[in-house]
Amino acid sequence: MKNLISDVGDKLRQKDYKLTSRRELVLRVLLENEDKHLSAEEVYNLVKSKAPDTGLATVYRTLELFHELDIIHAIDFGDGRKRYELGVGLGQSHQHHHLICTKCGSIIEVNEDLLDELESRVSQQHEFKITNHQLKIFGICKNCSGLK
Repeated sequence: MKNLISDVGDKLRQKDYKLTSRRELVLRVLLENEDKHLSAEEVYNLVKSKAPDTGLATVYRTLELFHELDIIHAIDFGDGRKRYELGVGLGQSHQHHHLICTKCGSIIEVNEDLLDELESRVSQQHEFKITNHQLKIFGICKNCSGLK
């Protein structure tokens, strides 16, 4: 975790920003919950539990800055809320994919790159340099479907 925080500090300094204590706290919350796809409000509540004087606007600004710098990326899982996870800028070579249960809202990460072949074909056919992609598959999880 220390290396990632240091890397983010370096990335911020390269763009003339500082890793303030509040920005570091937001980053720590994201790192500690990287499997949870937190919304801005959820990040805020976790940050506020550690630093009660932190404002919601500070968390929103920090998330937007991190998103602009590719430290995190935002995903909408069909519920109209942005959720955040660590971005390509922190060592991920490609986004992973997500299975979203339409009954309970659970999110399952698929860490296989299922679109490599398609991406290659599309890139060649359209002379288009693809930098990333996102795949969301909606359905019903085993807990909701009774297929345990």
